[in-house]
Amino acid sequence: LADNLSEALKMLKLSSACSSNDSVESCLDCLLKALAHNNVEASEKILEMGVLPQLPALLSSQSSCTPKVANIIAEVAKNEFMRSPCVEAGLIPPLVQLLNCKDQEILLQTGRALGNICYDSQSSKEQFASTNIAEELVRLFRKQVEHEKKEMIFEVLAPLAENDVIKLQLVEAGLVECLLEVVAQTMDSDREEDMAQLKTASDLMVLLLLGDESMQKLFEGGKGSVFQRVLSWVPSNNHQLQLAGALAIANFARNDGNCIHMVDTGIVQKLLELLDRHVEEGNVTVQHAALSALRNLAIPVVNKSKMLSAGVSDVVLKFLQSEMPPVQFKLLGTLRMLIDTQADAAVQLGTNTKLVERLVEWCEAKDHAGVMGESNRLLSALIRHSKSKDVVRTVIQGGGVKHLVSMAMSEHMIMQNEALVALGLIAALDLGLAEKDFVGANLVQVLHKLLTDERSAPEIKYNSMILICAVMGSEPLHKEVQSLAFIDVVSKLRSHENKTVAHQASLTEQKLTAQS
Repeated sequence: LADNLSEALKMLKLSSACSSNDSVESCLDCLLKALAHNNVEASEKILEMGVLPQLPALLSSQSSCTPKVANIIAEVAKNEFMRSPCVEAGLIPPLVQLLNCKDQEILLQTGRALGNICYDSQSSKEQFASTNIAEELVRLFRKQVEHEKKEMIFEVLAPLAENDVIKLQLVEAGLVECLLEVVAQTMDSDREEDMAQLKTASDLMVLLLLGDESMQKLFEGGKGSVFQRVLSWVPSNNHQLQLAGALAIANFARNDGNCIHMVDTGIVQKLLELLDRHVEEGNVTVQHAALSALRNLAIPVVNKSKMLSAGVSDVVLKFLQSEMPPVQFKLLGTLRMLIDTQADAAVQLGTNTKLVERLVEWCEAKDHAGVMGESNRLLSALIRHSKSKDVVRTVIQGGGVKHLVSMAMSEHMIMQNEALVALGLIAALDLGLAEKDFVGANLVQVLHKLLTDERSAPEIKYNSMILICAVMGSEPLHKEVQSLAFIDVVSKLRSHENKTVAHQASLTEQKLTAQS
């Protein structure tokens, strides 16, 4: 077979040059057999012998060879290493032109070839963006082609729609209206192929909304017909549509203006009703999507109090017993966004012992770094935004202090800072109750490490010194500070390039000297 392949490749180069159709076709047949037998090896040989640049000349709607050529391209482009060479050989423009062809076999093979070339290849998507492929695919879609052809179009559309430029082209070409039509035709059907089309169409719709320009074009100030249609999916009884509707809202909620408009027009209530339906039914993907949407909507400051008044935190807390990490992660993020600058809500949640106990449990979820990180951040946020002694006591009694001390050593500076500020408030509000946990978690040693580490950001050094001053009222912590010669460490920081750090170093040195 290897000998036959080499011979066929040589013949193909000669035959395509003299346009002998019979010999070209026999060569193509041999290539297809070789690809079917060992795709990778045959593809490597095709690349090595420089056959790809010969193929554009063989791609014509009038040529009987075209389906086989397109089939060969589709087969070689299954291999990631062949996609860029296909682009460089100039195969995209002639393939896109073939989308005009009426021959159904050519159309199907062309669709396969295009779908495989553009799959996971940024260079191909950039070249696609310079063609009229968006218009051609939407035109094909509108021709009411049968199921198999629609599937082919979907296979090309899905990877293409990952490119933001092409997203906008597809929206402008009218793809969204086509997708909404597919949804309307299939949403009440129990047929397997209809349900598959519904999923593909609604997923593709959500994908188009990931582009900032395409999303804003469809939002149309919250008055767009597409936006309104997508909203109507949320209260439906179809899980796929509920999921797509919630994900679409999450995607529309990517700037403050959109978020404020959506909260003012009652979208939060729709999401809460959806979540309520899934407390018992427990569809994890719908729960995750609805919580994602609520988290995004809670980002603008003006939305927080409105969402809290609407009862968002109460509904979100119903999922506290979820054992699914994606739901846990979004639940934590939603609550953290809601309480930002909202002292009353932070007090209410921070004195909820069940919540704090669950957070402490999730702070140990080493298999799920995202959940562990968000739990720590919410624990810190409850203290920072409430500045409440009751919240501090609930966290101490729930065993949260050691996790905040560990968080101070995080590789993420923002998390380090949040931990240090929360620990500073614990020390200021109830040092006596926290003393044992501070000692057990080696807080003083952690602060020493942060202050002596040259990589520590100025904010970290500043807040570490604030915390050192705050724990000096505890005898055992005071002794640890003295034993580690903190005065020498702080003295060096008086010449720090950051003036705030240098000033705090002087103040801290004075305090340590006075209490030594």
